[in-house]
Amino acid sequence: MKAFVHEFGTLKVSRVDNPVALAGEVVVAIRTAGINRRDLYIPARRGDAAEALVIGSDGAGIVESIGEGVTQFSVGDEVIINPALRWFENSVAPPEAFDILGMPDNGTFAEKIVISAEQLEKKPEFLSWEEAAVLSLSALTGYRALFTKGNLKETDTVFIPGAGSGVATYLISFAKNIGARVIVTSRSEEKRKQALKLGADVALDTAGDWKKELEGETIDLVIESVGRATFNRSLEVLKKGGRIVVFGATTEDTVDLNLRNFFYNQHQLIGSTMGSREELREMIAHIEKYETNPIVDKTFNLDDAVEAFEYVETSQQFGKVALRISE
Repeated sequence: MKAFVHEFGTLKVSRVDNPVALAGEVVVAIRTAGINRRDLYIPARRGDAAEALVIGSDGAGIVESIGEGVTQFSVGDEVIINPALRWFENSVAPPEAFDILGMPDNGTFAEKIVISAEQLEKKPEFLSWEEAAVLSLSALTGYRALFTKGNLKETDTVFIPGAGSGVATYLISFAKNIGARVIVTSRSEEKRKQALKLGADVALDTAGDWKKELEGETIDLVIESVGRATFNRSLEVLKKGGRIVVFGATTEDTVDLNLRNFFYNQHQLIGSTMGSREELREMIAHIEKYETNPIVDKTFNLDDAVEAFEYVETSQQFGKVALRISE
């Protein structure tokens, strides 16, 4: 079968063996997959001396075959992949067995994948294949950060630096679904316009003076994923006793923190990553209740996966980028 692999330091479309379902497993014929920033970092993490690995964490497709003991799915079922491996119940942190699909296990950028039946969910009927394929990782990450960890309420104002990312678009939609006020930032005027169209109440220039532009308004909850470039500026607009949830660091990982200001203001700093199957199911129920469609910026064919990676790496997208694996 055809797959997009990382092999001996190179990303390329190649031929790999067809997978076979063992006991408890399912083979899914992938229709469409979703690209995440995590996928971009895998080549550097694996180095040059690694044999072929199919990368990719997100995907949606049709059950092609099932292994012994699988009763919850049948051949022909339309499903989405849950990339949060072996994290089933909601907990304060992932269990020791937790990992993310796409390394070290073969991922979704292939015509087929074999995976535990425990890692599949029925595809929401109202979503297109492209929308379903880009849902799980980013939407689950955003849902846990916003609700489980951030405890967002209808009366809160949430601040989201970096409005164009896939997770950010879910954060905007989810927060507006429950009636919260949403303020975002972006360096791009076009992305600020798109964020406002999606539902954000205010869109600030990342390079601007946030405190001045907010005219004294303070924030209940910040969802941070940019890192050093925005972290302390986000703290400056956070109200006393406010919460800041961090789920990523697209700029530098290390930040300088004025501890005295932090504890005087009684801020709460909370880490978050991905989420459990329990939260994934809650998130799916949320998007079905509010009929929330993922924002798909662009879809590439599998043969153009390298070009798709470059598109995401340069942050050209607003929302998610999909890979069309098969028709």
